[in-house]
Amino acid sequence: MLDTTEEINKERNMLHHENMVFIAGGCFMMGSDKFYSEEKPVHKVTVDSFWMDKWSVTNKAFSDFVLATNYITIAERPLNPDDFPTVPEENLVPGSMVFKKQNKAVDLKNYENWWQWIKDASWKHPHGPGSSIVGLENHPVVHIAYDDAEAYAKWAGKELPTEAEWEFAARGGLDGMDFTWGNDDTQLTKPMANTWQGEFPYLNLLIDKYEGTSPVGSFVPNGYGLFDMAGNVWEWTSDWYVPHLDESANKVNTCCTTSINPRVTSPEKSYDPRQPQFKIPRKVVKGGSHICAPNYCLRYRPAARQPQMIDTGMTHIGFRCIIRTHNYI
Repeated sequence: MLDTTEEINKERNMLHHENMVFIAGGCFMMGSDKFYSEEKPVHKVTVDSFWMDKWSVTNKAFSDFVLATNYITIAERPLNPDDFPTVPEENLVPGSMVFKKQNKAVDLKNYENWWQWIKDASWKHPHGPGSSIVGLENHPVVHIAYDDAEAYAKWAGKELPTEAEWEFAARGGLDGMDFTWGNDDTQLTKPMANTWQGEFPYLNLLIDKYEGTSPVGSFVPNGYGLFDMAGNVWEWTSDWYVPHLDESANKVNTCCTTSINPRVTSPEKSYDPRQPQFKIPRKVVKGGSHICAPNYCLRYRPAARQPQMIDTGMTHIGFRCIIRTHNYI
């Protein structure tokens, strides 16, 4: 029996951090000069210590949240006509973006060749009406918009990581390496993550044995004991997307010119200039997914980053949470 306040707090602390890993803060080189332009420039960054979920939030965990709160995700709500002024009213119904594998090579410059908006697709029905998450309880939850991830995190007493925190954790101590496991892409010989092997979006060789998402923890963890920090599903971060993080972030400099957990805190520069009709800000997602392939999206790497509109969930986007040590009592 616990006799002191200290012992009670110790037990509560252990329970609250169940299935989490403690990440000791430190300095690392963020970004990459080897792959895509949005990952440049490489710059030195410092992050404080935090706890991070061992794996992406699962369908089971998200189900517990929904059962406790009656939460309705963005994909399950009708679209806001103010956000989609050109969309006919009859199409402003609940739904989400679903990946459609092709049977031949297609123009890789047009994502509409493999993405399709499906009515009533959601976390409960990841491939649209008729599909379910039965048997997928231990897979990462998908079709999660940013507000959905934030709502879960708040309910769980946690937060979403910054881009810098996420990348630092993903590297697992391998500072400067291309992948979470080193510098060699072994996906065609010894898969270390759930990605697309073959020619995207029509030929998946399934060397990793998975078409679609895989159960969390199916692959070897990184050096910090975190699973699926590459592949499986993209994961939300709390930072607004800008083309070059180091040039636009609010940051604190030390005497050694190290940025301390740089944050992009304003949505104004995150809008997609290619789609000016949509004034929907974008957050950074990290980690790549099961449909990342070298011939199209070699982004199952710690430095890789993409923008995602905050109101849009997809079949390859999930999230995980953190607890910052200075926020926990």
